Amino acid sequence: MKPELAKREQRLAYLLLGPPFIIVSALILFPVLWNLWLAFHKVRLLDLRRFHWWELEGTLNNFLKVFTHYDFQPALRATLFYTLGGTLLALLMGLVAAMLVHRRFRGRGVVRGIFLIPYVAPVVAVAFAWRFILDPRGVLMAGLAEMGLLEQPLHLLSQRPWAMISLIAFEGWRYFPFDFLFILARLQAIPEELYEAASVDGATPVQKFFYVTLPQLRLVLATLLMLRFMWTFNKFDDVFLVTQGTAGTRVLTIKVYDFLIGEFDVGAGAAMALVLFAILGVLILLYFKFIMTRAEEE
Repeated sequence: MKPELAKREQRLAYLLLGPPFIIVSALILFPVLWNLWLAFHKVRLLDLRRFHWWELEGTLNNFLKVFTHYDFQPALRATLFYTLGGTLLALLMGLVAAMLVHRRFRGRGVVRGIFLIPYVAPVVAVAFAWRFILDPRGVLMAGLAEMGLLEQPLHLLSQRPWAMISLIAFEGWRYFPFDFLFILARLQAIPEELYEAASVDGATPVQKFFYVTLPQLRLVLATLLMLRFMWTFNKFDDVFLVTQGTAGTRVLTIKVYDFLIGEFDVGAGAAMALVLFAILGVLILLYFKFIMTRAEEE
């Protein structure tokens, strides 16, 4: 009876795993394989209705077009600068916010809730709010002009380097609550005895932060750095909604959009997406080799 019951449970397990496997294959695996196939074939947007996939020959021309495009290297530099800047700013703001609300004070719950607003608010709403504030005729420029700090308004979203600075500031402001929650949870798990021992040794608050708090946060900070870097590297909606890729903010994800919508070249867009994935994969491997391993060892 027991072997028969085990077989029935095994069949039931396969039946229960079947629907999730089909859904994952349909929503994730198939698009990935389809994009991989498109990247090696010359496919225009108008060809999608009438072409037969078995009649097209493989080619590397899409990758040649991507790498030789006049805007590829500037877009790569902009992507790395935007990703590093946005990731580090969000991490720093999350750390500061967590340190501010770590200790008990009246209204701490309200402050924590306020800190979460940028992350839970719709991206379209907050992006257009920032565009309204940073507009040359917006409230920020009007306020600075009223105080006599500016003779003429700055075009923060359409001039270099202000567009990139504004975009990084938006990225840090919008996503620091995610880092804030994880850092705060780790802060509350640090044993109080470590701070008491440091006080007995005569450590100042600054020394406690660098020699007690930061070592305890090293692993969570390294993990957040990796996650935030991956997500920011693949960001499209934030950049498109805030600056539309102008004034030096045309990142690689915007290039995918340009190939697909601007040139109607599906093959080149797929190749650009594959290149984006390959670059991110290399950076993540380097991260695990030099940063994550060291953080775990320490």
